Amino acid sequence: MPHINAAAALQISMLLLALPAQYFLSQWYGTDSAERVQITERLIIASWSISARSYLSLDAWADRLKLWLSKTRTCLYVELLILHFRNWYYGENKTKSGDNDAKPHSYFAESTHVHSPKPEYIKFRVGQVIIHRRFGYSGVIVGWDVKANTPEERLQPRYPPVKQDLKDTPHYRILINQANGFGKSTAYVPEEEITVIIGLEVYHPDMETYFTGYDGSKYIMQPWLKKLYPHD
Repeated sequence: MPHINAAAALQISMLLLALPAQYFLSQWYGTDSAERVQITERLIIASWSISARSYLSLDAWADRLKLWLSKTRTCLYVELLILHFRNWYYGENKTKSGDNDAKPHSYFAESTHVHSPKPEYIKFRVGQVIIHRRFGYSGVIVGWDVKANTPEERLQPRYPPVKQDLKDTPHYRILINQANGFGKSTAYVPEEEITVIIGLEVYHPDMETYFTGYDGSKYIMQPWLKKLYPHD
């Protein structure tokens, strides 16, 4: 049934108050009992007539129902439009994001392609804790590339002519242990610059994203990461 709005409720209230109000007004104007009865009868008849037209008429309720349905259809249409736009927007962006994720050439060992088979010359594994030989910071391996996979403009200053051969050696992405106070959050380093250490835990805000825990020798990969590095 259609909902009675504020205007209709006010009208009903006024009609209900009209009878006692008329009675008290008639007292102030000094009408006699016969006149008061006559006025009251007219008020009752008028009130009944208005109520019958407004709330006891099937036509009136049919008009209200049509108005309510038209508003409901409008709201439903707007909701459907919003839902359609939302599905289109997020579906479009999800597709674009999926296309980007599927690219196997993401830089700094962040590619989402499955690293299988694993070449025998890749010495270290995801989840192992390492220490940098030159800078002394510790960290944990979260990914590797068979050779340096960085933008060319970053490779040139990093590897002078005497170290050009390092570009073709395995590189590892490291979450740097914040306990070192090193100042950097991550690193991307060649294999010859790191060595594995056992029994050292790493503190970094992204640890739970990559690992489920530490078994005393290495960190246990999250299922999604294990799928990318099934042989580590």
